[in-house]
Amino acid sequence: MKLRPRALAGIALVAATSLGLAACGSSAPGTASGDKGTITVYNAQHESLTKEWIDEFTAETGIKVNYRQGDDTEMSNQIIQEGPASPADVFLTENSPAMTQVENAGLFADIDPATAAQVPAEYRPSTNKWVGIAARSTVFAYNKSKVSQDKLPKSLMDLEGPQWKGRWAASPSGADFQAIVSAMLQLKGEDATKAWLQALKDGAKSYKGNSTAMKAVNSGEVDGAVIYHYYWFGDQAKTGENSNNVGLEYFKNQDPGAFVSVSGGGVLKSSKNQAAAQEFLKFITGKKGQEVLQKGSSYEYAVGSGVPSNAKLVPLEQLQAPKIDPAKLNSQKVNELMTATGLL
Repeated sequence: MKLRPRALAGIALVAATSLGLAACGSSAPGTASGDKGTITVYNAQHESLTKEWIDEFTAETGIKVNYRQGDDTEMSNQIIQEGPASPADVFLTENSPAMTQVENAGLFADIDPATAAQVPAEYRPSTNKWVGIAARSTVFAYNKSKVSQDKLPKSLMDLEGPQWKGRWAASPSGADFQAIVSAMLQLKGEDATKAWLQALKDGAKSYKGNSTAMKAVNSGEVDGAVIYHYYWFGDQAKTGENSNNVGLEYFKNQDPGAFVSVSGGGVLKSSKNQAAAQEFLKFITGKKGQEVLQKGSSYEYAVGSGVPSNAKLVPLEQLQAPKIDPAKLNSQKVNELMTATGLL
């Protein structure tokens, strides 16, 4: 991902600050602590979800886990900046492009084949340098009072049309949205992706965060928004105050709007405790780790060990998602296109 020197410095500063504040535990990262040892996780996944994984893993194995919290881009840039000196043993993300960025820098160790075998091929990269740990589906959230089902877009690409100008929204600065654009780029090519982004810039509203975009749909500020599914399910599980007027449209038919984004986990080549780091990923993708997704409140999809997802979700096999190789998601080109269209 190309970043201006000032921007890169800013990211590094923010990341360093975030890492310092979010560090958990007292043991030095990457060093042994007691009989079972300690690992450090750079975590860009939801903090509550990763905490649950950590608690169950430590209870089962005796291995202690420190974590440092940040977002996908902060963490991937931090790891690349640290290089072989990184104290991280494991990197977890919400979306695939950050994993690919670290992989392209040559910083991941090979994944234990037994761990990779727990996750179907469509939820891990072809390179097997990291592995899928969870997934989320792209959806079009729409205001049920303002848009009838027969008037919904048939494809994500339809939002480029004049009939949707000024009526829809997204959160273009977020890693979630940029992962969706990465999939569009892989499926539709550069020209089509740039045209779609230009339509977003010229005729859609930008919000900071999927929750904010969904709230705008709920209030009728916009008719619809491109978000991930779990924001709606999470709000419904609470008060529903930001989603009661919202319906979800699943594009299906291998459309770019049916993209399923894979959350990733990888072991750093520089890890001083490779065995424990590999064991952590094996646990997350194993039955007990995936049951955390099935039974918990994250509403992300389970992808490993044959564990079904939360029963409230549309099953993964019914989403008709396009075939995407996570290893080929080009976050650098997406950044360039979004910058050229004035979205970043």
